[in-house]
Amino acid sequence: MSEVKRQFVNFAFYKVDPIWRRLSQSERELGKKEFISVVEEFASKDSPSKVMTYSYTTVGIRPETDFLLWRISYSLESFQEMGTSLLSTGLGKYLDTPYSFLAMTKRSIYVDKISPEHGESRLQIIPAQSKFLFVYPFVKKREWYLMTKPARQGIMDEHIEIGSRYTSVKLNTTYSFGLDDQEFVVAFETDKPEDFLDLVMELRETEGSRYTVRDTPTITCIRKSLQETLDSLGG
Repeated sequence: MSEVKRQFVNFAFYKVDPIWRRLSQSERELGKKEFISVVEEFASKDSPSKVMTYSYTTVGIRPETDFLLWRISYSLESFQEMGTSLLSTGLGKYLDTPYSFLAMTKRSIYVDKISPEHGESRLQIIPAQSKFLFVYPFVKKREWYLMTKPARQGIMDEHIEIGSRYTSVKLNTTYSFGLDDQEFVVAFETDKPEDFLDLVMELRETEGSRYTVRDTPTITCIRKSLQETLDSLGG
Protein backbone atom coordinates (compact mmCIF):
# COMPACT_ATOMS: atom_id res chain seq x y z
CA MET A 1 0.00 0.00 0.00
CA SER A 2 1.51 3.33 -1.07
CA GLU A 3 1.97 6.15 1.41
CA VAL A 4 -0.57 8.96 1.05
CA LYS A 5 1.26 12.17 0.18
CA ARG A 6 0.88 14.98 2.71
CA GLN A 7 -0.38 18.40 1.76
CA PHE A 8 0.69 21.96 2.49
CA VAL A 9 -2.14 24.18 3.71
CA ASN A 10 -2.29 27.97 3.84
CA PHE A 11 -4.95 30.30 5.21
CA ALA A 12 -4.22 33.70 3.63
CA PHE A 13 -6.31 36.60 4.89
CA TYR A 14 -6.35 39.78 2.82
CA LYS A 15 -7.33 43.38 3.54
CA VAL A 16 -7.95 45.83 0.71
CA ASP A 17 -6.67 49.41 0.94
CA PRO A 18 -9.66 51.84 1.06
CA ILE A 19 -7.99 53.73 -1.80
CA TRP A 20 -8.96 50.80 -4.09
CA ARG A 21 -12.65 51.59 -3.57
CA ARG A 22 -12.08 55.09 -4.92
CA LEU A 23 -10.71 53.81 -8.23
CA SER A 24 -12.95 53.86 -11.27
CA GLN A 25 -15.31 50.93 -11.68
CA SER A 26 -13.45 49.78 -14.80
CA GLU A 27 -10.13 49.70 -12.91
CA ARG A 28 -11.66 47.73 -10.04
CA GLU A 29 -13.33 45.23 -12.37
CA LEU A 30 -10.13 44.71 -14.34
CA GLY A 31 -8.17 44.14 -11.14
CA LYS A 32 -10.69 41.56 -9.92
CA LYS A 33 -10.66 39.83 -13.29
CA GLU A 34 -6.85 39.57 -13.20
CA PHE A 35 -6.97 38.22 -9.64
CA ILE A 36 -9.52 35.54 -10.54
CA SER A 37 -7.48 34.54 -13.61
CA VAL A 38 -4.41 33.87 -11.44
CA VAL A 39 -6.41 31.67 -9.04
CA GLU A 40 -7.90 29.75 -11.97
CA GLU A 41 -4.49 29.35 -13.61
CA PHE A 42 -2.97 27.73 -10.52
CA ALA A 43 -6.07 25.60 -9.96
CA SER A 44 -5.70 24.10 -13.45
CA LYS A 45 -1.98 23.33 -13.26
CA ASP A 46 -0.86 19.71 -13.01
CA SER A 47 0.67 18.42 -9.78
CA PRO A 48 2.87 19.45 -8.00
CA SER A 49 2.09 23.09 -8.88
CA LYS A 50 -1.67 22.82 -8.59
CA VAL A 51 -3.23 24.91 -5.81
CA MET A 52 -6.78 24.14 -4.71
CA THR A 53 -8.29 27.40 -3.51
CA TYR A 54 -11.49 28.08 -1.57
CA SER A 55 -12.68 31.64 -1.02
CA TYR A 56 -14.51 33.24 1.90
CA THR A 57 -15.58 36.77 2.74
CA THR A 58 -15.00 38.34 6.16
CA VAL A 59 -16.36 41.79 5.23
CA GLY A 60 -18.57 43.13 8.01
CA ILE A 61 -17.36 40.44 10.41
CA ARG A 62 -13.68 41.17 11.14
CA PRO A 63 -12.30 44.72 10.95
CA GLU A 64 -8.74 43.71 10.04
CA THR A 65 -9.53 41.30 7.17
CA ASP A 66 -11.80 41.35 4.12
CA PHE A 67 -11.46 37.86 2.69
CA LEU A 68 -9.73 34.51 3.00
CA LEU A 69 -8.14 32.24 0.44
CA TRP A 70 -7.87 28.72 1.87
CA ARG A 71 -5.16 27.12 -0.26
CA ILE A 72 -4.11 23.46 -0.45
CA SER A 73 -1.19 22.11 -2.48
CA TYR A 74 1.48 19.41 -2.60
CA SER A 75 4.09 22.07 -3.33
CA LEU A 76 5.15 24.77 -0.86
CA GLU A 77 6.78 26.71 -3.69
CA SER A 78 3.42 26.98 -5.43
CA PHE A 79 2.08 29.17 -2.61
CA GLN A 80 4.98 31.57 -3.08
CA GLU A 81 4.63 31.66 -6.87
CA MET A 82 0.88 32.14 -6.67
CA GLY A 83 1.29 34.87 -4.04
CA THR A 84 3.65 36.81 -6.27
CA SER A 85 1.24 36.53 -9.21
CA LEU A 86 -1.71 37.65 -7.10
CA LEU A 87 0.13 40.70 -5.77
CA SER A 88 1.06 41.67 -9.33
CA THR A 89 -2.60 42.06 -10.37
CA GLY A 90 -4.50 45.33 -10.35
CA LEU A 91 -6.28 44.28 -7.16
CA GLY A 92 -3.20 42.73 -5.57
CA LYS A 93 -1.40 46.09 -5.60
CA TYR A 94 -3.91 47.28 -3.02
CA LEU A 95 -3.89 44.24 -0.72
CA ASP A 96 -2.28 43.69 2.68
CA THR A 97 -2.04 40.29 4.39
CA PRO A 98 -2.79 40.72 8.12
CA TYR A 99 -2.68 36.94 8.67
CA SER A 100 -1.23 34.03 6.76
CA PHE A 101 -1.15 30.70 8.59
CA LEU A 102 0.99 27.91 7.11
CA ALA A 103 0.60 24.24 8.02
CA MET A 104 0.74 20.65 6.75
CA THR A 105 -1.46 17.59 7.02
CA LYS A 106 -0.35 14.78 9.34
CA ARG A 107 -1.76 11.67 10.98
CA SER A 108 -2.89 12.33 14.52
CA ILE A 109 -0.82 10.56 17.18
CA TYR A 110 -4.01 10.05 19.18
CA VAL A 111 -6.46 7.21 18.61
CA ASP A 112 -10.02 8.21 17.73
CA LYS A 113 -11.86 5.30 19.37
CA ILE A 114 -15.20 6.51 18.00
CA SER A 115 -14.04 6.89 14.36
CA PRO A 116 -10.69 5.06 13.99
CA GLU A 117 -10.44 5.98 10.29
CA HIS A 118 -10.30 9.68 11.19
CA GLY A 119 -6.51 9.58 11.59
CA GLU A 120 -6.02 8.59 7.95
CA SER A 121 -8.42 11.29 6.75
CA ARG A 122 -6.16 13.98 8.21
CA LEU A 123 -3.53 13.30 5.53
CA GLN A 124 -5.69 14.97 2.91
CA ILE A 125 -7.92 17.99 3.31
CA ILE A 126 -11.28 17.65 1.58
CA PRO A 127 -13.33 20.73 2.47
CA ALA A 128 -17.00 20.08 3.12
CA GLN A 129 -17.67 23.49 1.57
CA SER A 130 -20.16 24.40 4.27
CA LYS A 131 -21.47 27.94 4.44
CA PHE A 132 -19.38 28.95 7.46
CA LEU A 133 -15.71 28.43 8.31
CA PHE A 134 -14.08 29.21 11.66
CA VAL A 135 -10.27 29.42 11.59
CA TYR A 136 -7.75 29.94 14.35
CA PRO A 137 -4.10 29.19 15.20
CA PHE A 138 -3.57 26.99 18.25
CA VAL A 139 -0.69 26.67 20.72
CA LYS A 140 -0.45 24.27 23.68
CA LYS A 141 1.59 24.65 26.87
CA ARG A 142 4.95 22.87 26.94
CA GLU A 143 3.69 20.92 29.96
CA TRP A 144 1.33 19.10 27.59
CA TYR A 145 4.20 17.59 25.63
CA LEU A 146 6.00 16.52 28.82
CA MET A 147 3.09 14.32 29.87
CA THR A 148 3.10 10.63 28.95
CA LYS A 149 1.28 9.66 25.78
CA PRO A 150 -1.29 7.53 27.69
CA ALA A 151 -2.07 10.53 29.91
CA ARG A 152 -2.56 12.77 26.88
CA GLN A 153 -4.67 10.09 25.16
CA GLY A 154 -6.99 9.97 28.16
CA ILE A 155 -7.53 13.72 28.01
CA MET A 156 -8.05 13.59 24.24
CA ASP A 157 -10.65 10.82 24.65
CA GLU A 158 -12.87 13.34 26.43
CA HIS A 159 -12.18 15.95 23.75
CA ILE A 160 -13.01 13.52 20.92
CA GLU A 161 -16.19 12.28 22.61
CA ILE A 162 -17.56 15.80 22.94
CA GLY A 163 -16.69 16.62 19.33
CA SER A 164 -18.48 13.49 18.10
CA ARG A 165 -21.78 14.82 19.44
CA TYR A 166 -21.71 17.76 17.05
CA THR A 167 -22.16 15.97 13.75
CA SER A 168 -22.93 19.22 11.89
CA VAL A 169 -19.38 20.49 12.56
CA LYS A 170 -16.42 19.20 10.51
CA LEU A 171 -12.94 19.69 11.97
CA ASN A 172 -9.87 20.14 9.76
CA THR A 173 -6.67 19.99 11.83
CA THR A 174 -3.31 20.88 10.27
CA TYR A 175 0.15 21.03 11.83
CA SER A 176 2.57 23.98 11.89
CA PHE A 177 5.50 22.76 14.06
CA GLY A 178 8.64 24.43 12.72
CA LEU A 179 6.77 25.98 9.78
CA ASP A 180 4.99 28.87 11.47
CA ASP A 181 4.53 30.52 14.87
CA GLN A 182 1.57 28.38 15.96
CA GLU A 183 1.61 24.60 16.49
CA PHE A 184 -1.71 23.85 14.77
CA VAL A 185 -4.25 25.58 12.58
CA VAL A 186 -7.80 24.37 13.05
CA ALA A 187 -10.63 25.07 10.61
CA PHE A 188 -14.19 24.13 11.53
CA GLU A 189 -16.81 23.92 8.78
CA THR A 190 -20.55 24.00 9.46
CA ASP A 191 -23.88 25.32 8.28
CA LYS A 192 -24.91 25.87 11.89
CA PRO A 193 -22.82 28.52 13.71
CA GLU A 194 -24.83 27.90 16.87
CA ASP A 195 -23.56 24.32 17.00
CA PHE A 196 -19.97 25.49 16.72
CA LEU A 197 -20.49 28.02 19.51
CA ASP A 198 -21.94 25.32 21.78
CA LEU A 199 -19.09 22.94 20.92
CA VAL A 200 -16.39 25.47 21.79
CA MET A 201 -18.15 26.44 25.00
CA GLU A 202 -18.37 22.80 26.06
CA LEU A 203 -14.71 22.17 25.23
CA ARG A 204 -13.74 25.03 27.56
CA GLU A 205 -14.90 22.85 30.44
CA THR A 206 -12.63 19.91 29.58
CA GLU A 207 -9.33 18.96 31.19
CA GLY A 208 -7.51 19.62 27.92
CA SER A 209 -8.46 23.29 28.07
CA ARG A 210 -5.93 23.72 30.92
CA TYR A 211 -3.11 23.27 28.42
CA THR A 212 -4.11 25.94 25.89
CA VAL A 213 -1.76 28.90 25.51
CA ARG A 214 -3.39 30.60 22.53
CA ASP A 215 -6.37 30.01 20.27
CA THR A 216 -6.83 33.48 18.81
CA PRO A 217 -7.52 35.24 16.53
CA THR A 218 -10.62 33.20 15.82
CA ILE A 219 -11.93 34.34 12.46
CA THR A 220 -15.47 33.73 11.20
CA CYS A 221 -15.71 33.38 7.41
CA ILE A 222 -18.60 32.98 4.97
CA ARG A 223 -18.06 30.81 1.90
CA LYS A 224 -18.70 32.45 -1.48
CA SER A 225 -17.46 32.02 -5.03
CA LEU A 226 -14.30 34.01 -5.72
CA GLN A 227 -16.29 36.48 -7.83
CA GLU A 228 -18.82 36.96 -5.03
CA THR A 229 -16.00 37.24 -2.48
CA LEU A 230 -14.30 40.04 -4.42
CA ASP A 231 -17.61 41.76 -5.13
CA SER A 232 -18.19 41.89 -1.36
CA LEU A 233 -15.23 44.32 -1.13
CA GLY A 234 -17.56 47.09 -2.29
CA GLY A 235 -16.49 50.10 -4.26
